Amino acid sequence: MTATLTAELTMSDRCDRCGAQAYVRARIGEGLELLFCAHHGREHLDKLRAVEDVHILDETHRLEAEESPAL
Repeated sequence: MTATLTAELTMSDRCDRCGAQAYVRARIGEGLELLFCAHHGREHLDKLRAVEDVHILDETHRLEAEESPAL
């Protein structure tokens, strides 16, 4: 069994579609990497999941943690 560590996305990672902060990374095969904001990630995730040899990192759950109200 081979384990691979995938670094989490940072604030400097930007959506390839609109330039907003990326929360979804799709690695296709050995060379193609696509980054999406939450909006564009939701728009394209179903199609990406249907692709063979794709690894998807979805960190949209971080948005809920970042939006918690200040007391």
